[in-house]
Amino acid sequence: MHSVHSDGELTPEELVAAARAAGLDFLATTEHNTADGHGVWGCAGDDLVVILGEEVTTRTGHWLALGLAPGQVVDWRYGVRDGVLDRGLDEVHRVGGLAVVCHPYAPYPGGTFMYPYDGFDLVEVWNGAWSSDRPWQAENEKALAEWGRLLAADVHRGRWRPAIGSSDAHLAGQLALPHTVVFAEEPSPAAILDGLRAGRSWIAGSAAVELSFTVHGGGGSAGIGGTLRGGGPVAVRVRVGGVPSGTVQLHTERGRAYTAGLPPEGSGTVEWATDAGESGFVRAEVRHPDGAMAAVTNPVLLE
Repeated sequence: MHSVHSDGELTPEELVAAARAAGLDFLATTEHNTADGHGVWGCAGDDLVVILGEEVTTRTGHWLALGLAPGQVVDWRYGVRDGVLDRGLDEVHRVGGLAVVCHPYAPYPGGTFMYPYDGFDLVEVWNGAWSSDRPWQAENEKALAEWGRLLAADVHRGRWRPAIGSSDAHLAGQLALPHTVVFAEEPSPAAILDGLRAGRSWIAGSAAVELSFTVHGGGGSAGIGGTLRGGGPVAVRVRVGGVPSGTVQLHTERGRAYTAGLPPEGSGTVEWATDAGESGFVRAEVRHPDGAMAAVTNPVLLE
């Protein structure tokens, strides 16, 4: 998100008020190419975790540096031909932070991500409507499809990049649309970053959307970002709320494997039986009746 300390229109105090109104537990401050906003979040109090970061706005793509030290600025003055991206990634990783591919298909000069994903920890597959009146856009559909296509090979080689969603809020009314829900050990920057790094997270289009996603088999179970070991038959269970007449889609390394509808009241449970030998993972998408996204999960891995 962005405040008046870069190109946003809201003060930190206004963003904190919006976060509390939306029911958020944490924020990531990511001003463009500056750390000027790092020291102004005392207004968040003790009930709202603030992760320090930067949107590294290079000539040929943007990326997020999350978990920076106070006052730390990552250089942005380069493009893909300069071959210096790894320096910035190393700076972030040295302080325990995460590097995130940002809106890879943003349709404006310099916004499309031209670097390889090597060295990045996460991929933003859902970017908010800061430049549009639609919270789910064609650019997000492209980013999600690419992440989903790469996921099978990445899981097979043992190094996959979790997906996140960001509101990229610049204006009033944009914060938390969408937001990332993280399963963390405690409400602290380090624990939240650990949850993101492990893929223990899913993306919600709004606070109205609720989701639970588990896979059971072999006498055990696993949730989002976890691994179900043992092989054999598995049962996939997705519980959804807040998406009237929507659809639940389950995806594996074979693509979209199963689709089921939700009732008009918007709450329901979808179950699907498969076998661990069929795929190395399963993940879920929940869509509104018009096809717009309501929720995206990271995968449950199957061994």
